[in-house]
Amino acid sequence: MQKKSYPLAKVYGLLETGPVVLITTSHKGIPNIMTQSWHTMMEFVPPLVGCVISGNNHSFAALKATRECVINIPTLELAKQVVAAGNCSGRKVDKFARTGLTPVPASKVQAPLIADCYANLECRVADTRLVNSYNFFVLEVIKAWLDPTVKNPGTLHHRGQGAFMIAGETIKLPSRMK
Repeated sequence: MQKKSYPLAKVYGLLETGPVVLITTSHKGIPNIMTQSWHTMMEFVPPLVGCVISGNNHSFAALKATRECVINIPTLELAKQVVAAGNCSGRKVDKFARTGLTPVPASKVQAPLIADCYANLECRVADTRLVNSYNFFVLEVIKAWLDPTVKNPGTLHHRGQGAFMIAGETIKLPSRMK
């Protein structure tokens, strides 16, 4: 075997499978954007998404207080804005002004959609039992939006330490799910 030991601090880069997303919140009338990649699908119907948001993050307090957010899914064209939003704090910076991303009203939550993103998922917090121990929120998607003109979204996938992969070719294999 020619494999070698791999640093435990880098394991997350091997397991990150979902796209990098932009979580938007609005607390006390002030919208914010958070770049996030630690999320997972938990259920199909209703769609439940689990996500980890650090307790040190400005969005943590907003999500805990309002119990709602939007998961916005950007594509490669927004890579610079995604990184810019992740490299500053909403406590000090208006991230919409800093990134030039476009907020638009959501239909079911107070947090804004990001118009520039390929897809937007309006969410409400469904379960907080793991928040105090692990900063893990369970979100229920209550409204979903998709740009039908985008046929092959090149979503960003974080590999760690500034490295990203771009979603590639779609293949179809036999599946029991139809």
